[in-house]
Amino acid sequence: MSHQEIRHIETAEALRACFPVMRQLRPHLSGEADFADRVARMRADSYALLAVWDDGAPVALAGYRYQENLIYGRFLYVDDLVVTERSRGARHGARLLQALERMAREAGCAKLVLDTGLANALAQRFYFRQGLLTGAMRFSKVLDEQAA
Repeated sequence: MSHQEIRHIETAEALRACFPVMRQLRPHLSGEADFADRVARMRADSYALLAVWDDGAPVALAGYRYQENLIYGRFLYVDDLVVTERSRGARHGARLLQALERMAREAGCAKLVLDTGLANALAQRFYFRQGLLTGAMRFSKVLDEQAA
């Protein structure tokens, strides 16, 4: 029987262990150092990383931050949600979303918000099953090819 736990990533060693998992969602990351540098910068904007660990290894991640705007009020934004390919179907993603929802409620947030690609039908089906609904369409424009 495996030992599973959900915990925040707080050390450089734990962050390094998470890189291969995040790389499955964000293949454009150039390497472990790029990942660590981005997370360090994002932490200044309240970014945090929550992970499901199974037998001492991360198998699912949720990157999130608390924000406030005029549309939603105070909300929890999920930047990243990924489960390793071999661990999908084990409800790790659902457990992370439940933990994030609980944290958002405790922080007085009005909503939990995330984005997913229009072509990502599997993720969309998963989010609908978790009780999330579509409410907007995001538009963007690449301004710097190097930074994208």
